[in-house]
Amino acid sequence: MSTLCNQFANLNVMGLIKKLNKWANAHTYLILDLIRVLLGIVLFVKGIEFMSNHEEMEKLAAPFQDVPGGMIFLHYLIPAHFVGGILILVGLLTRWAAIAQIPIIFGAILTNFLGQMNTNNLMLSIIVLLTTLFFIVYGSGRNSVDYYLKMQQ
Repeated sequence: MSTLCNQFANLNVMGLIKKLNKWANAHTYLILDLIRVLLGIVLFVKGIEFMSNHEEMEKLAAPFQDVPGGMIFLHYLIPAHFVGGILILVGLLTRWAAIAQIPIIFGAILTNFLGQMNTNNLMLSIIVLLTTLFFIVYGSGRNSVDYYLKMQQ
């Protein structure tokens, strides 16, 4: 009986995702695709910035030294920004790449409250969080690799 309930729940989730994809493809706009590309560029550049600027990474790591798993989080940050930024940029696995960014962005917002408050970084983090949440719901849009691959089937 429980497997039947699980299959029914999966069908509803899959149906909802298909409805969201159909709505997004019918209501796609070039400006939204450009915003997705800009989000990918911002995340990619931040990954490169963290990789090349060790002093800033040490400054950002200071509030997380006493938190369990803080160093694991910092090692997750660079590859997730780097790879996730590229995936969001081209529109491939956009929702999954955006979901992978959420813990990092929450960490960026939390860093402003645990460490030294920097309003510019806080505002950038909030804007990136809202944009990422939008693309988790909206998807990659029509001008993306996901859409191209879907049309090939």
